Amino acid sequence: MNTIQCKNINLRPARVEDSEFILGLRLRKHKTQYKISQVENDLVKQQAWLENYQQKNLEYYFVIEKKRHENLGLVRVHDLQPNSFCWGSWLMEDNVPKTTAIESALLLYEFGFGKLNYKQSHFDVSKGNDRVISFHQRFGAKITHEDELNYYFNYQLEDYLQIKQKYQRYLN
Repeated sequence: MNTIQCKNINLRPARVEDSEFILGLRLRKHKTQYKISQVENDLVKQQAWLENYQQKNLEYYFVIEKKRHENLGLVRVHDLQPNSFCWGSWLMEDNVPKTTAIESALLLYEFGFGKLNYKQSHFDVSKGNDRVISFHQRFGAKITHEDELNYYFNYQLEDYLQIKQKYQRYLN
């Protein structure tokens, strides 16, 4: 799989060499308070997980990076269904450029809708994670249902194509 690029950032496939960065970001409590699965502080286990994930081809794990190859965050595509892909595990370093969230979401949708040819995306966001909920709603995602802990979203290709026009300047 190739690196996906836009104006200021890239999404590149996570590699075993990224294990220290990934583990460091995932161990920060303030970054993982909303439902990111917990990890042990064990670099060898993180490396093994990355090696195993690369062999399965059931999901895609990306490092969000600046054009100068400075790591900014992480994002994952998983739960691939016949007509829909899920994305999440979206973590970013503190003080990343303001456009990083928009650009990484655009690239993720370009990947899911463009490269993988899905017609919709599904994902969930923990209740209380108001910034992320608001972000997805501004992008046009719709809450389909909820439970005690989460809101469940659906996002259609048509919705993305409309919002893509608004944010096209970030892709070029």
